[in-house]
Amino acid sequence: MSENKDVQKFVYDFTEGNKELKDLLGGKGANLAEMTNLGLPVPPGFTITTEACKVYLDSGAEPAALRDEVSAHLGALETRMGKKLGQADDPLLVSVRSGAKFSMPGMMDTVLNIGLSDASVVGLAAQAGDERFAWDSYRRLIQMFGKTVLGVDGELFEEALEAAKDAKGVKVDVDLDAGDLKKLVEEFKKIVARDAGRDFPQDAREQMDLAINAVFDSWNTDRAKLYRRQERIPGDLGTAVNVCSMVFGNLGPDSGTGVAFTRDPASGHQGVYGDYLQNAQGEDVVAGIRNTVPLAELESIDKQSYDQLLAIMETLETHYKDLCDIEFTIERGHLWMLQTRVGKRTAGAAFRIATQLVDQGLIDEAEALQRVNGAQLAQLMFPRFDDTARTQRLGRGIAASPGAAVGKAVFDSYTAVKWSRSGEKVILIRRETNPDDLDGMIAAEGILTSRGGKTSHAAVVARGMGKTCVCGAEEIEVDTKRRRLTVGDIVVEEGDIVSVDGSTGKVYLGEVPVVPSPVVEYFEGRMHAGADDADELVAAVHRIMAYADRVRRLRVRANADSAEDALRARRFGAQGIGLCRTEHMFLGERREMVEKLILADTDQERETALEQLLPLQKADFIELFEAMDGLPVTVRLLDPPLHEFLPDITELSVRVALAEARKDANENDLRLLQAVHKLHEQNPMLGLRGVRLGLVIPGLFAMQVRAIAEAAAARKNAKGDPRAEIMIPLVGTVQELEIVREEADRVIAEVQAATGTDLKLKIGTMIELPRAALTAGQIAEAAEFFSFGTNDLTQTVWGFSRDDVEASFFTAYLEKGIFGVSPFETIDKDGVGSLVKSAVAAGRATRPDLKLGICGEHGGDPESVHFFHEAGLDYVSCSPFRIPVARLEAGRAAAGARASDSR
Repeated sequence: MSENKDVQKFVYDFTEGNKELKDLLGGKGANLAEMTNLGLPVPPGFTITTEACKVYLDSGAEPAALRDEVSAHLGALETRMGKKLGQADDPLLVSVRSGAKFSMPGMMDTVLNIGLSDASVVGLAAQAGDERFAWDSYRRLIQMFGKTVLGVDGELFEEALEAAKDAKGVKVDVDLDAGDLKKLVEEFKKIVARDAGRDFPQDAREQMDLAINAVFDSWNTDRAKLYRRQERIPGDLGTAVNVCSMVFGNLGPDSGTGVAFTRDPASGHQGVYGDYLQNAQGEDVVAGIRNTVPLAELESIDKQSYDQLLAIMETLETHYKDLCDIEFTIERGHLWMLQTRVGKRTAGAAFRIATQLVDQGLIDEAEALQRVNGAQLAQLMFPRFDDTARTQRLGRGIAASPGAAVGKAVFDSYTAVKWSRSGEKVILIRRETNPDDLDGMIAAEGILTSRGGKTSHAAVVARGMGKTCVCGAEEIEVDTKRRRLTVGDIVVEEGDIVSVDGSTGKVYLGEVPVVPSPVVEYFEGRMHAGADDADELVAAVHRIMAYADRVRRLRVRANADSAEDALRARRFGAQGIGLCRTEHMFLGERREMVEKLILADTDQERETALEQLLPLQKADFIELFEAMDGLPVTVRLLDPPLHEFLPDITELSVRVALAEARKDANENDLRLLQAVHKLHEQNPMLGLRGVRLGLVIPGLFAMQVRAIAEAAAARKNAKGDPRAEIMIPLVGTVQELEIVREEADRVIAEVQAATGTDLKLKIGTMIELPRAALTAGQIAEAAEFFSFGTNDLTQTVWGFSRDDVEASFFTAYLEKGIFGVSPFETIDKDGVGSLVKSAVAAGRATRPDLKLGICGEHGGDPESVHFFHEAGLDYVSCSPFRIPVARLEAGRAAAGARASDSR
């Protein structure tokens, strides 16, 4: 006796689904079913599931049972409508439309008016009493079907249509009469026969089956795949197909089509928003054949339909508890709902609508928090260029740090600082930046480089300072010697005005007007909620941020290297400093002292150089601890390779050679050149840096530890509350950490004895090498905290040089789908992330109270923050301007986890 098995169902009538079945029915099908269940006027139809699409794409053929299921549902539809698909005297016409789980507007295919043929077009004309309407619908079908299903070049149909209008002496399609359209249909059929190698199918069922397969195929078109990569939509979801009975808005002045929003998607304000077009089909609105009228004018055109539409809009918004985007058609006074979905909105509207819905009792604060995200908040924080302004584009690079910056072009840091001090706004333009450019970067309104990527020096530092930055603008040729840039025939001299858009990567000649951000003014305490539109937005942001701060578990610290950065970070809500990079304290006028340290031949010379640096470091730390009084400050000891503090090897070699030729050799330059050659490494980021410096250069780390300890003691004696933490970088084995820690403990004890203060300085390490992550249990024996340096961890796990790979081959990797997003932008959960998780587990197994944080660029990335919450970290640390984003996402991660647990 055979066992009965469940047969997989591939087709659902609109009456069978609901909005929770998006995975199976796609967004469009699930929402058509939901509206049907609500009793709203939806044209009858059925949905072929995403599972059928997956079978088709995997095997190259539709599921064996699909045809019979479609036939059964088509038969039921025909019975309900009282007509058959394509019947000659009174044809049932249907649309075949895509509908994936996530909205992909315009990316996949649709075919309307299926069921028309040489015979049924006559019957449609008779039933409608409108011959022109019937032949125009047939023309549209052949054009859509030919292009979408049969692969005919769409331009051929457009050329034939233009020729028909020229012959008639008219400008728009609607001025062609029935006779003109009959001729056009014959021309279209000839195009199909010639270019598709077959006649346009006259059998209605064949039209429908071919259209269904074409929609399946459209899931894997180049444009659909590119869109999915950009929107991070998984490629294995497939699309559903919706077969819906046609309704027509082009049957005269009592018919029409339109789009409506339950709230303004631009501002979030409530009201009547949308467009309407009389005597038109939906594609007429999209194509812009005629100008639409505001939706409010429908009241005077057809008050009954208008009132019914507004009632339905209220029903849908209350039901979906969100802004709804609606497509509708009026067919001779009868309103039909063709689609609804939760509508896309601007960042400002997202925050306003979320709080409005809370006030209306439709959602709670936890749900409001899920309705916004960090990317939207970031958009609100950065100034933007006025979209309506006239511009002259110079080029485009990588959008490295958002914002809009305008200033005079300068080509070196000295000029940037000099002009800035004179009150000039400047844009620092370099081929690429290095630590020597820091002063210029601070002085500049924005940074533009012709090389580098999102994690190049320019990008990372700019984001840390909240500076606008565009990197890797390769079409721009930067000539620092002649102090100008060129793009083709355009030459921009130093002092010329340029505008840099860090949100899009675009660079413009001249000044583009900038729109300021009230949200940043709010975070900096310069703006409060009031009555006008900007203040409404600030009030909405304030409410959602307050809730996020109440529920989040992750604390948020800042990456900050100066008291100024620390104070800004506090204003933005930082709960400490997770990374203070001491190398930035060794630049500028102190570089000469560092050079003396590097060139020291004797212990005495080295100790003298360190003694000169000690009070300067101490003063820096006192300012930092005062700015962050009562909050933890993690200070990373010197990390970068020493060559970064010396002159460029090529420039120095040329300088020495010219001096020797003049017989005017400079002894210091000769020593510097010898040191540069000695320290030169093929890959310095994998060489003498981090903890290795502390082990090779006697006294270097001891000097820094002493400066930290003495600064902490000075603050305590001044009744402050310093909470310093010392972080040892680039540790790969516990033995390295033990040696440095022993020296640090000795120095701290000496300072305690000398100052009479009790210093509780935590000592920990960065986990930024795979070996450190794999041996985290051992390293935790000597470390009181871990801070994951995910920039270097990503480099060493992948074998990437982050300053090079984005510009060289990341574009190809993204286009080919190898990456959905750069692993330097969002953490690689499977690779780097698995090392983080294993290090967390091993570290806490050794030391249960081990404090865990992350201070790489991922600390401010929204998706990565959710990962760090799940991994069990205690805090994330990021640049000051990304602190609100991290706070928001930490709250969203906690609220999302609670919601999952409650289910």
